[in-house]
Amino acid sequence: MHTLPKAELHLHIEGTLEPELAFALAAKNRVELPYGSVEELRRQYDFEDLSSFLALYYATMAVLRDASDFEALTRAYLERAAAQGLRHVDVFFDPQAHTARGVPLGTVVDGIRAALDAARAEHGLTSTLLLCFLRDRPAAEAVELFDSLGDQLPRIDGIGLDSAEVGHPPALFEEVYARARAAGLHVVAHAGEEAGPEYVREALDVLRVERVDHGIQCLSDPELVDRLVAERVPLTVCPLSNVRLRVVDTLADHPVLDMLERGLLVTVNSDDPAYFGGYVGDVFQDLRDALGLTDEQAVALARNSVDASFAGTERKRAIHAEITAWEGR
Repeated sequence: MHTLPKAELHLHIEGTLEPELAFALAAKNRVELPYGSVEELRRQYDFEDLSSFLALYYATMAVLRDASDFEALTRAYLERAAAQGLRHVDVFFDPQAHTARGVPLGTVVDGIRAALDAARAEHGLTSTLLLCFLRDRPAAEAVELFDSLGDQLPRIDGIGLDSAEVGHPPALFEEVYARARAAGLHVVAHAGEEAGPEYVREALDVLRVERVDHGIQCLSDPELVDRLVAERVPLTVCPLSNVRLRVVDTLADHPVLDMLERGLLVTVNSDDPAYFGGYVGDVFQDLRDALGLTDEQAVALARNSVDASFAGTERKRAIHAEITAWEGR
């Protein structure tokens, strides 16, 4: 499964911060982590729900201080991604989590962009960069952030909406999404992970998103499923994340292959792989072990990921050719 060419569409770069790198950056930047060792930190990864994960997620990113830290973080992820068959990645980052700590937005973008540019040259791995707003922060703050982008705006390819979902419906962010669409940016949003299908409908109808991140709660609304199939709306499903955050009991219970068979444009992604137990190639392998994922299904998921990505037309054609070659190996 690692050799299958594919794209990843739901990846939070801060969620790739492995404990070893966290401790190395903590030492470099003289940041004291509230854990005595790599092993102790890793033991914290038994999450009760999304909120318990986010508390640790925000605590550990305190080690990210300068552009070189964000470059090191992103490089480490991209090296793993290339080794697991990724040809394109749409990367999320959370600027408010950094600017709130006094880290300038330009510092964050400089570091991430440097690594993304290097990966194109070193691994042939193309990418786009999506700025995510924290939905548990005021919507007015998101508008203020967007309006302050200035010369950073051309370096951003799209926007997203993440963090604690329940109680923070998509419609709150209608204004900033309208501004992003007017600026020609791609628009996506997390919806239907912990909250119900009504959040997916709002993301589609109010925010007018191109993709829905997660979206598995759509299955409780047959009419919504029919709409998603008919409109070919991509869903960026994250099976390991769903299990770790107790949205689904076990991987054997995950509905991703049922979603695929029902005609949904479903893709498989790692979300926050350092915290959830694996990168995207590992997710494919785990689905094979737990659900009997076949080569045919894996290829369908890989082709969906390419079609739903924000890679250019020629790049998509090239990756599809690689998938065809993989099928005939």
